Amino acid sequence: MAAANTHETVALTARDRAMLAGDLGEAAAVAMRILVTMAGVYGAERLLDIEGAHIDGCLYHGDSGVDFAELLVAGGARVRVPTTLNVGGLDLLHPEEFEGTAERRAKAQRLMECYEEMGCRTIWTCAPYQTTPRPAFGQQVAWAESNAIVFANSVLGARTHRYGDFIDICAAITGRAPAVGLHLEENRRGQIVFDLRALPDALRSASWLLPAIGYLVGERCGNRVPVLVGLEAADEDGLKALGAAAASSGAVALFHAVGITPEAPTLEAALGGKDAEEWIEIGLSDLRAGLRSLSTAPGAGSSEGAGLAIDVVALGSPHFSPREFAELLPLVERHPPAGSVEFVVCTNRLSLGHLEQSGGLERLRALGVRVVVDTCVVVAPILRTAAGGVLMTNSGKFAHYAPGNVGFDVVFGSLAECVRSAQAGRLWRDPELWP
Repeated sequence: MAAANTHETVALTARDRAMLAGDLGEAAAVAMRILVTMAGVYGAERLLDIEGAHIDGCLYHGDSGVDFAELLVAGGARVRVPTTLNVGGLDLLHPEEFEGTAERRAKAQRLMECYEEMGCRTIWTCAPYQTTPRPAFGQQVAWAESNAIVFANSVLGARTHRYGDFIDICAAITGRAPAVGLHLEENRRGQIVFDLRALPDALRSASWLLPAIGYLVGERCGNRVPVLVGLEAADEDGLKALGAAAASSGAVALFHAVGITPEAPTLEAALGGKDAEEWIEIGLSDLRAGLRSLSTAPGAGSSEGAGLAIDVVALGSPHFSPREFAELLPLVERHPPAGSVEFVVCTNRLSLGHLEQSGGLERLRALGVRVVVDTCVVVAPILRTAAGGVLMTNSGKFAHYAPGNVGFDVVFGSLAECVRSAQAGRLWRDPELWP
């Protein structure tokens, strides 16, 4: 009865009703039932057409995910819109990188196969925006994975609500999504302003600090839409890092950076012509607090931590881009990692292709750097070093999830600091960054 009432409160098209009735197959009926029920939970009055989807449910977390995917495949599921896949539970191109049990490997692989059978594009990346084609400004999509959501909304100006496992594939199969949240123009205006203009210009243009700024923003704004004033010009990798950190520490799915992101040519435009609900000025003490939040190892949030033993360096959450590899390679060649330090970079197949063509992959591997695709350190058993040590990263997202997911204390630093620390086997701090 509850499902029937939900169907009556959400306006449906004739095609929606045909899917519900099973006229387009059993899998489409299952997907539409779930979608309409969730639309009622969200408070949506109708569904809208989407032009693409990104699926997070292909990552193995347990048997329920495999069972649901098998159910859809058995019901003839096929996606109706271009659909990309998030990271899976293992690197299909390099199976030797997997450090888990045979049973977990088999289940993770079967789950990935199910989504491929449904017609999804097997790019296996948390950064689908690094591939082409990608959503255009104003395009309605249904994306899952927190950093992908915030990038699509903020940097591309596409329209997506925050979707999680199972809802994402239901939207892809039906080509429909609830008309709610950030799909709607009226919900996209900024609500809380973070004013960075009190920070020295050099800090506002330092790309390595963007994760710290993002983490601080996420902690303070929750699920409100933040507006950043005074952020110096940032490239897509910098905005990627900022958004990923904000989506990890908070529930940020959209941010506006005045003069940088497409919906924020001015502060007034970012706020939708209304007053900000809250205005927060960010100073040096706030930035230091953000940096401290990204490191859990004792003393790691300052120059005082120098000498701390580093066991692992992990980069690439979100996945490393070709530009980031171009910055990493000469650093590693000048400062190769010590044999005692495990050095892992996670990336997507497109970036791997660029790296192979340039000869960079062979050079990195010769220096002891592992390059992993299709998956990620914090969601799959990749690390060979026993838990309980110290992991260093330049990723705010890795820093947030590594202690709980992989059992390492974390040190956050710049890319150069990560490389130099891997060479030394101990924390190295750049004196210019940590006076």
